[in-house]
Amino acid sequence: MPLNAFTNVFAGNPLDRASDRRIDQDWVAARLADPDSLALAIWNGKPMVEDGKEAKAQIAYVRADLARELSGGTERLLFMGLWKETAVFALDLDGAADPADGPLAGLGRFEELRAIALELPAADAAILATAKAMFEWRRRHRHCAVCGEASQPADGGWKRVCPSCKAEHFPRTDPVVIMLATHGERCLLGRQAAWPKGMFSALAGFLEPGESIEEACARELKEEAGLIATRVTYHSTQPWPYPSSLMIGLIAEVENEDAAPDQTELEAVRWFSREEARALVRGELAGVGAPGGMAIAHQLIKAWAKG
Repeated sequence: MPLNAFTNVFAGNPLDRASDRRIDQDWVAARLADPDSLALAIWNGKPMVEDGKEAKAQIAYVRADLARELSGGTERLLFMGLWKETAVFALDLDGAADPADGPLAGLGRFEELRAIALELPAADAAILATAKAMFEWRRRHRHCAVCGEASQPADGGWKRVCPSCKAEHFPRTDPVVIMLATHGERCLLGRQAAWPKGMFSALAGFLEPGESIEEACARELKEEAGLIATRVTYHSTQPWPYPSSLMIGLIAEVENEDAAPDQTELEAVRWFSREEARALVRGELAGVGAPGGMAIAHQLIKAWAKG
């Protein structure tokens, strides 16, 4: 049963992460050698998929022992968890040569996750987002932040340990507040100069140390649009593996409609009525666009527009 009435794309990973088992190195090794265990492959950040049975695409799993052979060691392997009794791993590959033309020929094709997310079963998208975010963290944190020595993977890949100073390092998730500002029957969206012409979206920003979610929401609204938040309510969250954020979706009532873009983060802001917001998410508002259905911003606008 879902924990929330609404689940965003990349949320809802169905695997049992088995965090109590992955600390057992021998148990993980046995699962990796088990011919019934499975693995997904990611090459240069792109997952391997195949044509789906119930969706346009699905994860193209390979045998875990094949993934072990291709990995060259634990640095490129991640224990994802259990699907019922079946262990699932992930394999991180890189380089110029497409593995689908080499050792993984005939088993699938590599696609950009962002491009195919809506074509995958929701569970597959969530599993792949988890693997992608984890490999991005490992790629960026191969050296100890305490002493600078090269660190080593542990706990099935969910931890890195420095063999020199013994410091332990764990995956990081960067929290981002993303909020739809509202006043009465209108909501506010903003646009950045780099976005496609006519594109507007919800305002967002990283949570800073020492801030509550509500405080970060209020700060970002004030900084980017000059608005004063009076009430903040939670909608949903979305894991966002670019590279490893958690989008915290909020609806924020504001004091008035005296909004002005800061001209640093935003070049323009605009108020939309509920009718305009409904047309916007349907792609029917002339000259104006919104993020697609994969984005939590789309879901925030859609939820408010329904009333």
